[in-house]
Amino acid sequence: MPSSPSLASRRRTATAALRTGAARIAAIVATPLVPEDYLDLLTPLKSGSDLRGRIVAVEPETPDAATIVIKPGRGWRQHVPGQYLRIGVDIDGVRQWRAYSLTSPLHRRDGCVTITVKAIPDGVVSNHLVHRAAVGTVVQLDQACGEFTLAAQTSPKTLFVTAGSGITPVMAILRNATLPDTVVVHSAPTASDVIFSAELRALAAAGRITLIERHTAIDGMLEVTELATLVPDLTERETWACGPTGLLDAVEAHCADVGVVVHTERFRPSVLATGEGGTVTFSRAGTVVQADGSTPLLVAGEAAGVLMPSGCRMGICFGCVVPLHEGAVRDLRSGDLTTAAPGDGVLIQTCVSAAAGACDIDV
Repeated sequence: MPSSPSLASRRRTATAALRTGAARIAAIVATPLVPEDYLDLLTPLKSGSDLRGRIVAVEPETPDAATIVIKPGRGWRQHVPGQYLRIGVDIDGVRQWRAYSLTSPLHRRDGCVTITVKAIPDGVVSNHLVHRAAVGTVVQLDQACGEFTLAAQTSPKTLFVTAGSGITPVMAILRNATLPDTVVVHSAPTASDVIFSAELRALAAAGRITLIERHTAIDGMLEVTELATLVPDLTERETWACGPTGLLDAVEAHCADVGVVVHTERFRPSVLATGEGGTVTFSRAGTVVQADGSTPLLVAGEAAGVLMPSGCRMGICFGCVVPLHEGAVRDLRSGDLTTAAPGDGVLIQTCVSAAAGACDIDV
């Protein structure tokens, strides 16, 4: 005759039944979400868009450039030298996103990564990071990306042509790879304006690179037609260039003329006007509406006939999260602004976000 179940066993069975029943009820109430979706709230850093990091040091490089040392949170994936990092910084209540080249050696013992930033005139984020960023500040991060790496290299001879902060992705490559025959042509206003000057000159003294510096305040602007003189075997070298748009356009045209393979990295400035309300483009739906600064984007889209993902409609379940391609939105709960430029990979909750200027939503 089987023994009667113990009190503890009966309690476990009853608890399991209650959990199963509660899960079924929750699944009905939460449709189209399921209870598993709410587990995402317990791990908000699991996606790249929600990755965060903490500034642990700010190391001056020149009077207007600094290396920012960041300890990334969980979920960070190892970068490839030459790639860049999108970083979101809260400045005066506005979340500003910018992209900066990663400059750290791989596998730092402290687990940190670095970006090196040059402050530019009227640059809100660059000046903040170089001159005012405080140790301990938490910043938003995205995963590293970019194709300015050695993955596509086909020639054993390498030429890097850089100007100003264009040396930053190249420095990452030089710190992490041993190249057999490398020439670096770098342009900066003066010798003291050369970012990583001591390290570059040490690499040259050790015979690891051939370094050609052009100090424009004394030598004048670098003309790409001079490259053949500065680098006599130019046509034998695969070229990598990073710097101002004018320089890159000229390098690309010159390399095409002489039959040299060239890879370029362009730094994109981001200037965005914010306000109350604005033109909202739902890009996939092909719909454009005018929205005020108090109407949630979810409501504005639905009123225009756009099929919008949604869940709780209160900013809790994250069922309405979509990419913000470009523009500015305001969080209706906190008043915080979030901005994005093309390629930034910023996600927003449409049920608690309103237009704060023109914006383009991926719906």
